[in-house]
Amino acid sequence: MLSELAVRQAKAKDKDYKLSDSEGLYLFVAKSGRRSWRLKYRFAGKERRLILGAYPELSLKEARDRKCDARKLLAEGRDPGLEAKKAAIARAMSASNTFEVVARNWFALQEDRWTPVHARDVISSLEKEVFPWIGGLPIAELDEPIVLSVLRKIEKRGAIETAHRVRQRMSAVFVQAIAEGLAARDPAAVVGKALKPVPRGRKRPAIVSIEALHVMIRKTEAEPASPLTKLASRFAALTAQRLGAIRCMAWGEFENIDWDGDGLCPEALWHVPANHMKLANDLKQDEKFDHLVPLAPEAVAVLRTTKQLTGRGPIVFPSNRSARVP
Repeated sequence: MLSELAVRQAKAKDKDYKLSDSEGLYLFVAKSGRRSWRLKYRFAGKERRLILGAYPELSLKEARDRKCDARKLLAEGRDPGLEAKKAAIARAMSASNTFEVVARNWFALQEDRWTPVHARDVISSLEKEVFPWIGGLPIAELDEPIVLSVLRKIEKRGAIETAHRVRQRMSAVFVQAIAEGLAARDPAAVVGKALKPVPRGRKRPAIVSIEALHVMIRKTEAEPASPLTKLASRFAALTAQRLGAIRCMAWGEFENIDWDGDGLCPEALWHVPANHMKLANDLKQDEKFDHLVPLAPEAVAVLRTTKQLTGRGPIVFPSNRSARVP
């Protein structure tokens, strides 16, 4: 068996040579002077060689430890050389699969499900709050303290809700990485309770009585706005629908209304397309999510009046610039 002294004194010669240790382990000395530990073994009836590492970076003791590891693999019927190649590939994949790379892949998979506004909010929050700190690190090497340190930076600005939202998005990225075999766990899932709790939101102003609603409507009617604006406000009060849907409302969305008469239309309906509703992008294209709004006689009366003003165009409440644009 080799000694540390013999290994240290191994110098280059006119040609390559080796110094044997035990059980196939030897020190290979190249004529260039480079020294490396190698292991000769047999697998599947063939003689094979495995480079364990360079000397002096890998000491004699460490080389013997690696030899023992290789012998254990052989006892299990596994090829140490093949296992070493697989480990090298895994290390390379880990280095290339940084948090930012995985996060952008996750975002590309999810983007179509979201509205453009929400999608921009998601990716911009990661670009601003996460990528500058850990975007370049292999996702498999990230742990709870690292993730928490990123979120603490957000907390220090007083942006508590943002910290919680970013944590949720980071967790989704880790789940994607786990599914693809790029990470073993989700550290973002653990740190949620370590964050400051989201403060209770203040109650938004709301009208909760009929009397107050009457006052607001009378004040709205008294405002010096255009007739079309007042009609739109009146229609909103009568239907309690989202203003975005009312603003984009087209004449073709109404059913069972007699536009030429002034009689009652008990089956009058407003057929709101799903793409005008607050839904995920994939649901906006599904007619099953269209919304039907029964219209009271007062709402029908508002529409009949409005049709005299804008009925020649497609939009019920068009912009001042174009009759074809909401």
